[in-house]
Amino acid sequence: MAKTSRSGPKPQNRRGSPEAIEKRRAGRLFNDVLGGRGSGPHKRDGRTEKRRQRMMRELESGKVRGLRELKPLDVLQRVHELLELGEPLRSIRKVAKVRKSAVPPESVVEVVGRLHKAYGFRPECYRFVGIGDDVLRSAGVLTTDGPRHGRVGKRAA
Repeated sequence: MAKTSRSGPKPQNRRGSPEAIEKRRAGRLFNDVLGGRGSGPHKRDGRTEKRRQRMMRELESGKVRGLRELKPLDVLQRVHELLELGEPLRSIRKVAKVRKSAVPPESVVEVVGRLHKAYGFRPECYRFVGIGDDVLRSAGVLTTDGPRHGRVGKRAA
């Protein structure tokens, strides 16, 4: 007899669903806070620290687990996740090689807009793949009235 599905097709990987991930993170945080380990926001459990170290190694070597080259999307994902874990931007800059983009900025604007809408990466992540502020503003990632980051040029007198 074949089993009938109650709510449609069964997901391939239940561990990776956003709900399952959030449950695990909330459970770990709950245990840390009530168990006395969560005295500060910088305290990480062993799994998170190992993942942080692996992502930093991958950014430094430019390879995923030492086998294949990191694609630009891989770089964005790792930098974004490291920033979400509280890793300072300066320490990521020390290990990650900032890629130069050979593609004209005009041809990247639409793609960056779609990517940002889908993923919601932090704006500083795009600099690691050679996407500048002008492209981010054109794509709607950065607002034009926000504070400028980086070096300030000399004003004309």
